[in-house]
Amino acid sequence: MRRREFLRLLGGAGLVWPSAALAATATAPRIGYLGVETPTAFETRLRAFRQGLSELGYEEGHNLGVEYRWAEGHNDRLPALAADLVRADVSVIAAPGGIAAALAAKAATSKIPIVFEIGADPVEAGLVSNLSRPSGNITGVSSLNTQIGPKRLELLHEIVSTGTTFALVVDPTNPRNAVTSAQNFREAARNLGVALEVLNVSTEADLEPLFARLAELKASGLVINNDPYLSAHAKQLAELTLRHSTPAAHQSRDFAVAGGLLSYGGSIAQSHHQAGVLVGRILEGEKVADLPVEQITKVEMTVNLKTAKILGVTIPLSLTGRADELIE
Repeated sequence: MRRREFLRLLGGAGLVWPSAALAATATAPRIGYLGVETPTAFETRLRAFRQGLSELGYEEGHNLGVEYRWAEGHNDRLPALAADLVRADVSVIAAPGGIAAALAAKAATSKIPIVFEIGADPVEAGLVSNLSRPSGNITGVSSLNTQIGPKRLELLHEIVSTGTTFALVVDPTNPRNAVTSAQNFREAARNLGVALEVLNVSTEADLEPLFARLAELKASGLVINNDPYLSAHAKQLAELTLRHSTPAAHQSRDFAVAGGLLSYGGSIAQSHHQAGVLVGRILEGEKVADLPVEQITKVEMTVNLKTAKILGVTIPLSLTGRADELIE
């Protein structure tokens, strides 16, 4: 009998299992969570992940233990942190937040089940050989963020239609993602007939110089690449774009809510929620090889009209009509 069914029978019989006692029992499973950033930066994602787990009857601190390992934005720390989770003998490793975490987990173990969450093609990333029947010990969730990334440049160009030079910021410590994205964005820029400058940011110390460089380039707008580090700093980047009067587009809704001009991308909440569901299903006894990689197709666009007014740009009616959310 699965744990979820057992707990349901207990509830139906009117029995109560104190959470403290259940948390202490040796039978409560433990999972590992390999985070590329910090708990604060991943707050929204963690909430969605836990909601996914709860749908399968698992609640952290009640009938589930979680071993967290945070890389604090340093991708080079991920392999050691993944190895530490393997030594902790967790039941499942969740590696949400990008290719670097997923690859580190995969390299660390071929036995412990792994659930990834990335914005790219898992086959191209070398994580699985087949989406419908992933081999080995790894499966997960993929969104469209890498594929639709260049669309953010197109949307920004719609707003700043007279712009001739735009910039893309990438994280060079996530090279596979940075190189692929730069290629895709350069092709999109050629199709639009504009110049594209690719700029690097990998630490907080790089953020202020980024905007000084944008001023030197006389860039009309900034596109922020889909990347775990850059996503985790969505709010800080939004504040900087306002301070430096820079029209910018980001994948995360958090960016637009915090004052950025535009966000467009796959639903981060949905993808992390589904990662939690997959972890729960594995804890329930389902085999990784029987769990296809889930693809999130929901794309959200949020436009901050207050910011547009501050920046002195006009949002075309054709764009506001397509937006999922307008912040006024």
